[in-house]
Amino acid sequence: MSVDADIVAAAVNLDQPGRYLHWSVFTVSEANLVLVAVMVVIFGAALLLPFPGRRHPWQAPDPGEAGPARGSAPLAGGDAAGGGHGGDPGATAEDAAMWTGRLRRFGLRWLPPGKLLPDSQPAYVSSWVYVFGVATLAALGIAIVSGFALALGGPDWWHYDAVGHFFNSLHLWSVELFMAFMVIHLWGKFWMAAWRGRRALTWITGVVAFVASVVECFTGYLSQQNFDSQWIATNGKDAINATGLGSFFDLMNFGQMLMWHIVLIPVVLVALVGAHVLLVRVRGVSHPLPEHRSRGRAGRRAEAVHDRAAWRGPTRRYDLLKEATIAAGVILALVVALAAVLSSPDEPPVTVQSWAKVAPADFMATAASELAGTSETARYGPPYDHGSTNVQRIGVSWQLLVGVRQPIEPATTFVLSPLTKLAATDPSLRQALAVYDAAPRAVQLGWDAAYLKAVTGVSFPDGVPSVPRAADGPVQTLVAGELTLARSGALDADLLAEQPFYGTDFTKPLLFLEDGSYYASLAHAQHLTGTQWGEMNETGSYPGQPWLWLYTLWYQLPGFSTSASADLIAIYLTGVATILLLAVPFIPGLRDLPRLVPLHRLVWRDWNRRHGAGDSTDGAAEPGRQQGEPAGQDELS
Repeated sequence: MSVDADIVAAAVNLDQPGRYLHWSVFTVSEANLVLVAVMVVIFGAALLLPFPGRRHPWQAPDPGEAGPARGSAPLAGGDAAGGGHGGDPGATAEDAAMWTGRLRRFGLRWLPPGKLLPDSQPAYVSSWVYVFGVATLAALGIAIVSGFALALGGPDWWHYDAVGHFFNSLHLWSVELFMAFMVIHLWGKFWMAAWRGRRALTWITGVVAFVASVVECFTGYLSQQNFDSQWIATNGKDAINATGLGSFFDLMNFGQMLMWHIVLIPVVLVALVGAHVLLVRVRGVSHPLPEHRSRGRAGRRAEAVHDRAAWRGPTRRYDLLKEATIAAGVILALVVALAAVLSSPDEPPVTVQSWAKVAPADFMATAASELAGTSETARYGPPYDHGSTNVQRIGVSWQLLVGVRQPIEPATTFVLSPLTKLAATDPSLRQALAVYDAAPRAVQLGWDAAYLKAVTGVSFPDGVPSVPRAADGPVQTLVAGELTLARSGALDADLLAEQPFYGTDFTKPLLFLEDGSYYASLAHAQHLTGTQWGEMNETGSYPGQPWLWLYTLWYQLPGFSTSASADLIAIYLTGVATILLLAVPFIPGLRDLPRLVPLHRLVWRDWNRRHGAGDSTDGAAEPGRQQGEPAGQDELS
């Protein structure tokens, strides 16, 4: 049995049509519901299941194990690195003034080795909720490594090679776990009010990292060059164009999306994740929330001071390296199992050639509409032309402000220019082109209109198009030549011919495909259209992208879904929601939600049970550590 057959035999077939549930104005696939339900169950289990080692004795801080507390002055005669002014016993005052020495002292002051690589953590860190930080990092690492493996064979080898497809499956499921764990981690930190104690920047970097992850995953879907990526590109371009960014961030340029996915965004994402982890190391994890908030300004001020203070209470031993290794091993095993059993989707892309062969009548009618200037692209608006059909505005139109920066004249681009090249070897086509070009525009429009009516009765005896006679001049000859060109695959090549080297900008062929009805019918059959939550779905029964729910939600609401500026509404409201999420630490009422819905009691229930629910004090030191010395903090937050 071949490798391909072995993989197919071992995989659960999720390529079969998905099933969908309807509730009020919403439609969602069962696969997405299962994914979200599993995430909720995992989060609930993390809140409720006892944490291993909770019965181990707590240990008081050991003054010999941690470096100087945050904010303390360097040791006399040298810094924390030992000796001299810069860690060098022979260093002079001039050496200490060097930028390198200053940076080293600054780093050691804020992040001494005891914080960077701790061997202890506060005793209240005893819940599975804390695990999802390191689980997110482990899944991210596997996603990066599997992406490296995919790069070894090039951007398309996974489409035709079984080994490449397996690595793509590893990449898919590591990303699914990465996003799921990150969302669960964000849930946990919100209900723990983890921004307290001057940890607002830690919260903000985490939220920004989540936003960057969404963009990273989105560009990953766009760079696949399969049907799913085609539909997401054409479906999502309207929203990007509405912001005026479509000329600079072209979703239909798969090469651009691939470079963003593998170079630009990963650099930003890794930097954000690194900054977030370092801030956790510097600030430490937030203290348990008291059951009852202190009353009065003085009480709240004392509570804030307590939240900012370094933890000086009981600690427990914490092997950071061991825990990270175990987490990576467990996540890797889970990813490999999911990739082996469930594989990954790869619905073949639609081409102009396949369209012309499968739905020739639709192709011919679309080509005629391009000539007549009645297609969607011909009247779209910026950045392609000066039309107004798809121009969106809420007060101001960003599309019109940016203007036409990717000019496309559909009649010339999609029909006349390709036919001119074919006419070199076809005298009848050359004559038809000459007649059409020489006619006044009003005459051309009359021919086009007559043909558009006649083509609805087209038939294909022996595969040859037969259109009822009409006063359509040379248009019938032009469209027949266009069909021949498309069926041969030459039209696909021509629409990409202006691009040297890679030819990865599929803007023109995808716009042409989108103007017809065949392309949309395929998407509708796969439940990918906006009425089924748009980009949130995947082909077959795969879960898709539930992390886009906040964006796709707005399209389902009555009034918004029928608005001519629905994309701008969705973008604006998603932007407002994102800003609110970033600003949670600073908005009264919103930042108090964790106190009103006290899920945090489940996270810290062991600590509260031992020290009294709602006790905001650090507690007494226990044997094995001494009270008064700051303990290392938990990497998982």
